[in-house]
Amino acid sequence: MSIPSEIKVCECWARDGLQSIPKVIPTAEKVEMINRIIASGVKKLEVTSFSHPGLLPQFADCVEILQQINRKDDVSYVVLMPNSKGFDRFEQCVKDGYGADEIILMISASVAHNTVNFRMDHPTAMKAHAAIMKRSHDLGVKIIGCPGTVYGCAIQGDVPMEDVLSVTRFYVEEGAQTIMLGDTTGAANPNSVRERIGILLEEFPETEFIAHFHDTRGNGIVNSIAALELGLNYVDTSLGAIGGQPATGANKYQFGFTGNTCSEDLICLLEEMGVSTGIDIDAMIENGKRGEEIIGQQLRANVIRSGPVNHDSKEYAPTA
Repeated sequence: MSIPSEIKVCECWARDGLQSIPKVIPTAEKVEMINRIIASGVKKLEVTSFSHPGLLPQFADCVEILQQINRKDDVSYVVLMPNSKGFDRFEQCVKDGYGADEIILMISASVAHNTVNFRMDHPTAMKAHAAIMKRSHDLGVKIIGCPGTVYGCAIQGDVPMEDVLSVTRFYVEEGAQTIMLGDTTGAANPNSVRERIGILLEEFPETEFIAHFHDTRGNGIVNSIAALELGLNYVDTSLGAIGGQPATGANKYQFGFTGNTCSEDLICLLEEMGVSTGIDIDAMIENGKRGEEIIGQQLRANVIRSGPVNHDSKEYAPTA
């Protein structure tokens, strides 16, 4: 097993990251961070969510975000699409010339988690998503289908592989261009990653998969590496390792730290291993520092304090 020589990192700070933050971040600061992330060399990033503003006020400014962010032809802009009403608003953005390149649709493989998060069982969710996918195809917008809770669920517990395959098969057959494998509540370990992704690669050999891990138990980086060693070319991360259960005011189903794999740490590690991400790690470290200022707390990135590995000798004068 070996990691591909080039990896595309999708930065999720502005969507999956911020959805867990109860403090509503001003639009101008979100736009600033998105523009900084693009300038650092990231070629794919989540920029907002079309969730109901009353349920998730963090994203009440989703249209303004799409209107104001910088655009580059070689960058893919991604939004989360929760339902058809959200798609109605998004469709108008596309027609007005400030849409996104890809939408994320998610059905948790855990029926319990899907019911809590989206208030739908699998057949109902699949019917709703099939209709959205047809509209997205008609608009020329690509689709990221996301089976959530692929490796386990904080509510249901173990999730049958058959349910993961069922949700994945639905998205593949409906024409999703990529499949994001969501470790939604941070249950994965390298063994389960190799086992489950191995099965999925055998079942869907032509499908492009995205590694998406949460660092709930400190395993985000090691799980990401395990997935990349299986040949995956895409991995999701978030500056400061923020993310997780949306801050809707609902009771917590996951306790402790719930964020995504840390962008700064994983990018630095990959570059140190000789794997190209195309991202300026020094710029991302500065982005991580600015992200902490905006959110107002110290986050989980290590390298914004330690810096990358030093390979050159330097002066060192130990104190007595």
